Amino acid sequence: MKIKDIGHVVTGKTPSTEIDEYYGGNIMFISPSDLHGDYLIEESEKTITEEGLNSIETNSIGGLSVLTGCIGWDMGNVAMCNSRCATNQQINTITRFNESIADPRYVYYWLKGKKDYLFSIASVTRTPILSKSVFEDIDIPIPCLGVQKKVANLLSNIDEKIRINSKINDYLEEMAKTIYDYWFAQYDFPDENGKPYKSSGGKMQNISDFGIAPCDWKTGNLYDIANFINGLACQKYRPNENESSLPVIKIREMHEGISVDSERVKADLPQNNIVNTGDILFSWSASLEVQRWAGTTGGLNQHIFKVIPNDGYTSSYVYHQLKAYVVKFIQMAEARKTTMGHITSDHLKQSVIVLPPENVIQKFSNSVDMIHAEVSRINMENQKLCQIRNWLLPMLMNGQATIED
Repeated sequence: MKIKDIGHVVTGKTPSTEIDEYYGGNIMFISPSDLHGDYLIEESEKTITEEGLNSIETNSIGGLSVLTGCIGWDMGNVAMCNSRCATNQQINTITRFNESIADPRYVYYWLKGKKDYLFSIASVTRTPILSKSVFEDIDIPIPCLGVQKKVANLLSNIDEKIRINSKINDYLEEMAKTIYDYWFAQYDFPDENGKPYKSSGGKMQNISDFGIAPCDWKTGNLYDIANFINGLACQKYRPNENESSLPVIKIREMHEGISVDSERVKADLPQNNIVNTGDILFSWSASLEVQRWAGTTGGLNQHIFKVIPNDGYTSSYVYHQLKAYVVKFIQMAEARKTTMGHITSDHLKQSVIVLPPENVIQKFSNSVDMIHAEVSRINMENQKLCQIRNWLLPMLMNGQATIED
């Protein structure tokens, strides 16, 4: 059946940006960047008010809906939403489904595997565009509703488990960050008597270019605590047929994990350019992010640093210090009203941080290492769940596999 026969297709619209009263309300205003997260969108980067929604009322969305990016490289990114909301004009949405014919979740999973197809039917211009008229004329094979629900239930149960795991990890990461801030922003790490250092009268000093820090602590830069190894231009290291190879870790793999679509690279790379589970990765171009790698062994692509702690500095301390300093990089860019396009070695050398004593760093790591171990375990579980879902999805959609009663 054609998409237009199973639901109403809406192309988004943006409320006038010249009217301040249209923005900052409690109604989600979804853009393509919001399609990169959960399969079910519950919050968005931007919000609008009732007045803003009323100004584009014919483009509003209600009930369980399927949102698909329709312009540029976001084309084919897909998510669902079950809240009253609106989208910008870069998204086509199927809403107000005829649920006696089609389960919205089944349609979502069918579209999820069709990114290349959507590109192939888009208009060929400088920027590929999938118009509403072309999108709503797409034919979707629709089995009986019972089969749709079985497939949708199985796949959405996997995605829901991934989603719950991600929320648990968000909480655990926030817990570890709170401990880091308590120790190294408020300086209330336990003193020799087990009392909070600064609050108990610990001696502080004013350090030039930094501010207040505990006495006897020195300052340095990010290179003092870690070595930053840039990735390779992996296209130069393509494996020959039957040659041992590794998946390439790009920014996409940092977000979505390794998949069958991940590129491959020769396995005999320099050891520093091989990434193992637990390594710290820092994407330094456009998207400034720090994470511990939770996937399998891979080759590091350019635009990502592998961060190797120096002697005396633990992985947990370096991870949190770097995450904290990335926030400073972003704040610096905002203050200058520029975009921090990428981080260079000069930025790292110009950074100013305090260098805690080794015994303080070790005690901090002892207090957060169990938290990070659980985060890593959950991340690895999510990677496996994603692989299972991605393996099942095409087979269920093309009938290679069926679900028994």
